Amino acid sequence: MLRLKILASVVPLVMVAVLAHGGWSPGPHPCIAIGDASVEIASVPWHADLHVSFTDDPKAATVRVQISESAEAADFAVVDDLDNPETGASGTGACEATAAPLSVAIAAGRSGSAPVIYLSKNGPADYRIFVRSKTFTARDAAALIVGAGDGHRHLTAASL
Repeated sequence: MLRLKILASVVPLVMVAVLAHGGWSPGPHPCIAIGDASVEIASVPWHADLHVSFTDDPKAATVRVQISESAEAADFAVVDDLDNPETGASGTGACEATAAPLSVAIAAGRSGSAPVIYLSKNGPADYRIFVRSKTFTARDAAALIVGAGDGHRHLTAASL
């Protein structure tokens, strides 16, 4: 009888958790295509190929990403808020063409040798991003561009 009571109390909690996360099937994840490869935000962190984390301390960062005010000044731009019949509003059409995308998870804290990203609007930067999107956040774009760079800085010297 006790098992039935426990089951009866757990089932509603599971249903609430599932519905709070968008239902049974996950929706599209932010994804970018680079050449023949693609990089996407992982649906579940334990299946990710690369983990990244963020910091508010520029000295603790291993990669610095600057949010640019214009697409022309950026190394990577995401503008997907326009409905495009070929790719759809989510911008995932380019990633569907590749078989096995590299998955990147945003970790809550620093773990091992995983890249630590400092995201800011000014200062020296290894990458510059421009984001105007309904589906991508600046953190998503920063994680994807760092993941595409294999977690390493792509510039030999940061700009001032």
